[in-house]
Amino acid sequence: LDGTELAISESQERMAVVLDPADVKQFAALASEENLEATPVAVVTDKGRLHMDWRGDTVVDLSRDFLNTNGVTGRAKAVIAAPDPAKNYRVAVPAALRDMPLAEAFLENLRRLEVCGQKGLVERFDASIGASSVLMPFAGALQLSPEEAMVAKIPLEHGETDTATAMSYGYIPGVSCFSPFHGAVLAVMESLAKLAAVGADPANARLTFQEYFERLHDDPARWGKPAAALLGAFYAQKEMGVPSIGGKDSMSGSFNDLDVPPTLVSFALAMTKASVTGTACFQKPGSKIVLLPLPMHSETELPVFESARFLNSTIARLVREKKILSCGVVKEGGAAAVIAKMGFGNSIGAEIVAAGPSTLFAPLAGSFVAEVEDTSVLAGLNHTVLGFTTDDGLFKIGGKSIPVEEAIEAWLSKLEPIFPLRSDAAVQMEPEIPLYDRSSRRSPAIKAARPRVFIPVFPGTNCEVDTARAFERAGAEPEILVVKNLTAADIEETVLRIAQGVDKAQIVMFPGGFSGGDEPDGSGKFIATAFRAKRVREAVGRLLNDRDGLMLGVCNGFQALIKLGLVPYGEIRDIKPEDPTLTFNTLGRHISRMVYTRVVSSKSPWLSLCTPGNIHAVPISHGEGRFMADPETVRQLAENGQIAFQYVDLEGNPTGDIAWNPNGSACAIEGITSPDGRVLGKMAHSERRCDNCYGNVPGEKDQKLFEAGVRYFR
Repeated sequence: LDGTELAISESQERMAVVLDPADVKQFAALASEENLEATPVAVVTDKGRLHMDWRGDTVVDLSRDFLNTNGVTGRAKAVIAAPDPAKNYRVAVPAALRDMPLAEAFLENLRRLEVCGQKGLVERFDASIGASSVLMPFAGALQLSPEEAMVAKIPLEHGETDTATAMSYGYIPGVSCFSPFHGAVLAVMESLAKLAAVGADPANARLTFQEYFERLHDDPARWGKPAAALLGAFYAQKEMGVPSIGGKDSMSGSFNDLDVPPTLVSFALAMTKASVTGTACFQKPGSKIVLLPLPMHSETELPVFESARFLNSTIARLVREKKILSCGVVKEGGAAAVIAKMGFGNSIGAEIVAAGPSTLFAPLAGSFVAEVEDTSVLAGLNHTVLGFTTDDGLFKIGGKSIPVEEAIEAWLSKLEPIFPLRSDAAVQMEPEIPLYDRSSRRSPAIKAARPRVFIPVFPGTNCEVDTARAFERAGAEPEILVVKNLTAADIEETVLRIAQGVDKAQIVMFPGGFSGGDEPDGSGKFIATAFRAKRVREAVGRLLNDRDGLMLGVCNGFQALIKLGLVPYGEIRDIKPEDPTLTFNTLGRHISRMVYTRVVSSKSPWLSLCTPGNIHAVPISHGEGRFMADPETVRQLAENGQIAFQYVDLEGNPTGDIAWNPNGSACAIEGITSPDGRVLGKMAHSERRCDNCYGNVPGEKDQKLFEAGVRYFR
């Protein structure tokens, strides 16, 4: 970068801090321990000027007084146009659905770009990182019901907490095109309603906004759109008693004669408790499905704010008390889309009665659809029973029956070509792998009440704290070492410290992440290269051969173990092309979701607290998790009890179906061990288990791997 670029560029990789001169040396030393560069770049003076030199030339020399003015003051005229009530998007049935029979409109609504499923996009982002996710993005056994808000526990280095944050957003482009003022008001209302739907109290929320408008030029009508939106947002804050505490830089969205719609997105954040968080996934057949509309003034088409506050707080309380079994918020797609999506996750059908097109398909932003056993819990709230949940797997509407599977296909098909959920790749499923229930009776030469766990952290590793906490809970004593590679001396020092760490430990753990950015040509190479250094290789040999120690690698750590040969061979060796490996998912992209895995073998000390056949729901997050081995190798691994886990469907059957084996692993293999079982590598993040996490996906979450590893040494 040249001087100008350094002066004005933004960067996610740089951070400026101001220090007392006496602290600079210590600060740089602490940064070095974290493998970070820390370079003094400026000195605070009393001269009242910002002065910057670049290679001997002055590139900036500005008065502090000028900087304090924030530049030249701009002025513009704004004309706010009155909206046409006849074009009120919030209460209108979308044009694409008008004049359609209800059942046909129900399916077509799910195919609309404004409504269709985004699962293939969402799964590209790590939803379980930090071992604190209370809700996965998609709920239910099928993980197909989108949740209304993100809920995550406060991150801790040690211990547990029930305190969580909830975050939601609100914005409907069509409403903002009708009226930027109304669009902003209803964006705020939608974001607050979504907090209520998961049990967080909207009255204690804080807001932050993102604005995005067309290039304004000197056109008063164009200036009127952001002016109206900001007035609407301010008005809603005032009336709801909820302040905005920040915002994202506004952006200009014009290209030639193309303009973005007036955009003000409201993000709402609130504190809540993980243990009382609700879901947007239908829980059981036989429940009543109820619409609770946002109270509105008929003349202004604005909320009755006092009634809205009462509605939101009551819904939040009923969700926390479990009197509302599940709750969704009406948005684009209307109540019909909410009902469909609430049913997808657990394949629960619905019979919809006494509801016309306006009730079902208009985007009545800020309204609720709730699942209740008894409508008496809604006393004092205006509500309409739309129907009830069923166990026949059908959506019944307008005298027609639509299978849930057909509705799911309509909802997911729109974006399948862009963000795929399916793959045509063939998955090897032979030979069949039997359960192996012969446990190893081997015990370590040296016992330890609190075994030491050595956790090396390479550039790109991101699961070390979760891993350390999991071992700490189990009774071990974890030690994290940040690997340094900024200089040749750093690398030499790191190799020595890794060898020393292995020699002091009873357990070596490779945590997950993206070491070296998964480059070049695949993941785990950086870790494998470091552990092939003679000094480290010998230390690993002493751990496994002299002290009967254990090793565990999860995700990126599994990739490193298999590249070293530690699985399946139990020693560091050169890898041949025909050896088992992990490669790119058949979808060709990152996948983050929960998977169901079956315990196959009890041979490993890591599996001593499991029984073959046990099934667990565990999060995955990887782009290279497809296990590959030829059938003969798989047969040998199975005969020796080295296959630890397999991906299974809801019936517990290993499968090549991408819905349950999302990376396309041969014989659905998720984890394998060394011949004696003391080295275990697996893709699913067992360390991310925590109390009240992932509760919207059913299944046992605790594999007790870490407790088993600690017990081995006692």
